[in-house]
Formats: sequence, C-alpha cells, structure tokens
Amino acid sequence: MLALSVAPPRATRARRRPAWLPALAALFFAGLTFWLGQWQLGRAEEKRAKQADFDVAATLPALELAALPLSAPLFSRVRVTGQFEAAYQIYLDNRLRQGQPGYHVIVPLAYPGGVVLVNRGWLAAASDRAVRPDAPLPSGWVTLEGLLVPAQSRYLELSEQGVTGPVWQNLSLARYREWYRGDLPDRMLLRTSPADDGLLRDWPRPDTGVERHLGYAVQWFAMTAAIFALYAYYGLWRRFHAPT
Repeated sequence: MLALSVAPPRATRARRRPAWLPALAALFFAGLTFWLGQWQLGRAEEKRAKQADFDVAATLPALELAALPLSAPLFSRVRVTGQFEAAYQIYLDNRLRQGQPGYHVIVPLAYPGGVVLVNRGWLAAASDRAVRPDAPLPSGWVTLEGLLVPAQSRYLELSEQGVTGPVWQNLSLARYREWYRGDLPDRMLLRTSPADDGLLRDWPRPDTGVERHLGYAVQWFAMTAAIFALYAYYGLWRRFHAPT
C-alpha cells in the first residue's frame, strides 16, 4: 500500500527553522543603530562645548598672540600688533550677509615672531560683478583683536578654477601656503576690533551643527525601535500565531 507524505503545516515548518538566526540579526542591527545614535548625541555635545567656548571667549580679555603657543585653544580672544602684507590679500567670493552677496577679506599679518591670517570682515559686492573688490589696507603697524578660528573654508570647491586673481571661491590653506609661506598656521584671526575701513564684522555665533547631529540621532534611534518592532511581529508573534 502506497503511503502519501503530507507536508507539515506552515507553523510547524517555521518552528523548525533556527530561531536564533533572526534574533541574532535583529540584535546586531539594533545594537549598531543604537550605538550610532549615541555617537551622534556625543558629537552634538562636542559641538555644544565649542559653541560654549566661543561664547565665553567673547567675554574674556584679549591675550597677546605672540605669547601664546601654537596649540592655543580655538576661539581664544587675542591681541596682536604687526603689519599687513597687502600683496597676499584675497577675497573669498559668494559670502552672503542678509541675502546680499559679498566677500570675506583675508590677508596675512606679520608680527614679531610669527604670522597669522586675518579675516578683516565682510565687503559688499558691486552690482556689476565684473568690478573687482577693493579693500585698501592701512600702512604701518596696526593692533588688532579677534578670535582664533580654524583657517579653512566650509564651502566645497570642485576644481582649481575657483581662483581668479585675488578672488577665490574658497580658502584652500594648502594652496595659500604654496603661494605665501609654508609655515602659515592653520588658525585664523577673526577680527573683532573696530576700524574705519568700510568692512562689517558682526560675526554670528558659529553654527557647529548641533541640530543636525540631534536629527541624525533621532533617525538612528527610530531605526532601532523599528528593528525591534519588526522582529517582535515577524520573528515572534507570527511565528507562534500563524494559522495551522
């Protein structure tokens, strides 16, 4: 007599599958996304600390730059006396202020014992973009005050064609060093001292991206919750409540 084999019910087949595989996968990816969320929270705290340093530095008395080590903390408030090197002044293009295009005026200041790049301030662009910007420099020795910030541009440059004479799209420190001098520090003086030069220096509080990191953290934690929810439904509830 021929015996017919009958396939086991779906619920029985599901129970025969290794239960630890989906559990292990869910645990791994939930742990990974939770760790990434925690890492983003940590980055947000680091950025908050930088903003706090900036706020505190704005209220402290200025220190002499020549007396500070090269490792002086960012956003230190400093004073320096030296001479501008007018031949190396550049204009960073497409810097908006209240929707108006303009330039950041960058120039090295040589002082006894060193040199520092100075962001002198913001210069409005002419209505005719063919007109070259011009921000005359004072001759002789000057004394400046300002904050030490990273000497880099936050804008993306896609090619070396972003340089047209003294007008640059971005501040490439490596390129500037090749042009000027190789020992130029990687910190810039964001000038805050007043001067009758027509430049604006109402620098905003630096946007360090705290909100962006918090947004990323929320997304990672949401993925963690989604992984647990999916595993609870597909890996547990449906496994044991599927119809026979």
